[in-house]
Amino acid sequence: MTAVLPADRALPHEVEAMRRALDLAARGPVRGPNPRVGCVLLDPGSGRVLAEGHHRGAGSLHAEADALRDLGRPAAGLTAVVTLEPCAHTGRTGPCTEALVSAGVTRVVVGAPDPNPVAAGGADVLAAAGVEVVAGVAAADSRELNERWDTAVGRGRPWVTWKWAATLDGRSAAADGSSRWITSPEARADVHRLRAEHDAVLVGTGTALADDPALSVRSHGRVVGPQPLRVVLGRRPVPAGARLRAPGADFLQIASHDPVEALQVLQDREIRSVLLEGGPQVAAAFWRAGLVDEVVAYLAPALLGAGPQAVGDLGIGAMDDIARLRTRSVSRIGDDVRLVARPTLTVPTVLQAAQPLQGCSTKEH
Repeated sequence: MTAVLPADRALPHEVEAMRRALDLAARGPVRGPNPRVGCVLLDPGSGRVLAEGHHRGAGSLHAEADALRDLGRPAAGLTAVVTLEPCAHTGRTGPCTEALVSAGVTRVVVGAPDPNPVAAGGADVLAAAGVEVVAGVAAADSRELNERWDTAVGRGRPWVTWKWAATLDGRSAAADGSSRWITSPEARADVHRLRAEHDAVLVGTGTALADDPALSVRSHGRVVGPQPLRVVLGRRPVPAGARLRAPGADFLQIASHDPVEALQVLQDREIRSVLLEGGPQVAAAFWRAGLVDEVVAYLAPALLGAGPQAVGDLGIGAMDDIARLRTRSVSRIGDDVRLVARPTLTVPTVLQAAQPLQGCSTKEH
């Protein structure tokens, strides 16, 4: 068996082709059960690009097969440059390793390794078949492109983004419970963009009953594009006439107060990313369980002085236990500030039983 070669064995034109393959991969859907992958087929002598391909979503051709189709002839002696390790298993489509070997490809340059234990090992399979393999070229860029998918597959649970909006004094609603609107139209439009990037949007039954949200992706008031799965966590029934049950997107109620159970249900449905939108008790339960990967906070330059807090009890009783986050970006949207941050502590990689939702409020479970 031929050994898999390190990234520094890649030729300059192969590194350049990997950049092109990454651009192709970025054309793929940002959400869904599969990663974004690009592939370029090269003439090994001249380094000329002969064909290109990328994955367009579950059920469609993988990037390697798409590039081979674009070539339209046998690939004997060619080099394939692929942003993600070719899969070595049969899923909705056949193994990409088999397709490359059968086509006659003699060298494969790989970006990031496949974190999926079911599909991983493709580099070794290719090497065992006599294909020269170089791995790890621009691996960090490939992982960044598929960060949510990569994390979900590696940890065995969906990536969780916790989104919330608040006034400067940390209120998510007024004393009478009204909350429309704390943030500007520009910030609310940005939330719709954020929803469009996730496979599912989750709220508790308290929010579902009190606010009757649609949780749809809209632009200028109109529903646009594929819609995320609408998920409600909690046991209280959601009325048949609720906007969450409106046509246009799938609806799922998980009759539980356990965020771990919720993520397991979603993982079983091949949901790779979840946008956690409320309420404060549901969000706090996810945080206490160590199941939040990123926080997106919209802060409005406004004051209420009273009313529900944007965040529930996180179980922190002293400054020594303060939950600090690492700031990723800060931007102005309209008159509001959008802050993106991530927990500084390592998030658990194995789903374990979490503490149930606590307390009771109008935006709870």
